[in-house]
Amino acid sequence: MYFLARLSALLAALLLLNGCEQQSAPPLDQQLYVWQRQWTPAHDAALRDSRADFSTLRVLALQAFAQAGWSRARVDPVLLKRDGRPLIAVIRLDGQLPGLDQEQVTAQIQQVLSDWQGQGLILSGVEIDHDAGNARLPAYREFLTHLRTVLPASLPLSITALPAWLDSPELPALLATVDSSVLQVHAVSDPRRGLFDPNQARQWAKAWSRITSKPFYLALPAYGVALLPGDGGAPVVESEVPIERGGERRELLADPLQLSKLGAELRADPPDHLAGLIWFRLPLANDRRAWSLTTLIAVARGDTLDSRVGLKLSAQDGLYDISVSNQGNLDSAWPERLTLAVQGCDGADALAGYALQQRPDLLTFTRLREGRIPAGGQRAIGWARCATIDQGGSNVHP
Repeated sequence: MYFLARLSALLAALLLLNGCEQQSAPPLDQQLYVWQRQWTPAHDAALRDSRADFSTLRVLALQAFAQAGWSRARVDPVLLKRDGRPLIAVIRLDGQLPGLDQEQVTAQIQQVLSDWQGQGLILSGVEIDHDAGNARLPAYREFLTHLRTVLPASLPLSITALPAWLDSPELPALLATVDSSVLQVHAVSDPRRGLFDPNQARQWAKAWSRITSKPFYLALPAYGVALLPGDGGAPVVESEVPIERGGERRELLADPLQLSKLGAELRADPPDHLAGLIWFRLPLANDRRAWSLTTLIAVARGDTLDSRVGLKLSAQDGLYDISVSNQGNLDSAWPERLTLAVQGCDGADALAGYALQQRPDLLTFTRLREGRIPAGGQRAIGWARCATIDQGGSNVHP
């Protein structure tokens, strides 16, 4: 009996200790990149509706290009002050720059930070986004060491990091110069092979956790790109900025279902030192190559994802506007085909993106190109002037 009592006490202590350890593990922080170069009124609603689910904003502030030189993002300081979340200014230094002039780059960074502070913005950190090749990591480390000495000691410094750096013996020394790192696990290889590989991302995160002793984040995609034919055979990548170039565009989009699964796995078993996830990018209402904010929030929360696409009719004096709506939380592809049971139609037509075939008792709308209906949104596909349309006898074919 004494042995059983001791064993019961030991098991109870282990369970209590286990519970304490589980409770002490903090949840993964979730943040947002705000990457638009030109702010618009659409930022107001996007910031307001994202506030409850994303703790921090990492906002593009300044870019340096190899040919075009320096360019500032035109942010809206009034919206940022009203938002009130911690604010990290991101400085993008193009990987094609011939070198980093320490004094010039530092002066540019100091000036933009001073201007932001003069507009009443309170910074919680600075992030340097520089896609340096492995051979240039020693020079990059020297630049970061210099920058750290001129920035206020109380202002955290972070960098965007590439998985390719895992092969460099310079990586530990580089990470020692900053307070945290953001491992970019999307769009890092040939885009023709896809925008994101969750298995590869998980492996990179585990490898990174074995090298760094400081907090790190994963930058995850909530967007898409288009591939255009290039002059030398390699495709041209079009993202948030349209490119004036002919040829067929092949769209690639990060899969919300893949990212949702990865998020659940990382929350259940996070690699050492993983502090959170940063989503690229804050979607605006008119952002055609980003998930809707509804889908992004559902993925970040770990909600079950579901598209509910259905037919929507609005009629006035026998004229029907025909639309499809998505009442789920997952963005959906345009339906491939819609069939409407009708009577007494004397006119009908399809709108851009669909073609119409008409019989006396049936209207068939067939998709001509691909597109997406955002979660909670709808899209008009055509119209018809009919005596009746039987919505119950009509069908939406995925």
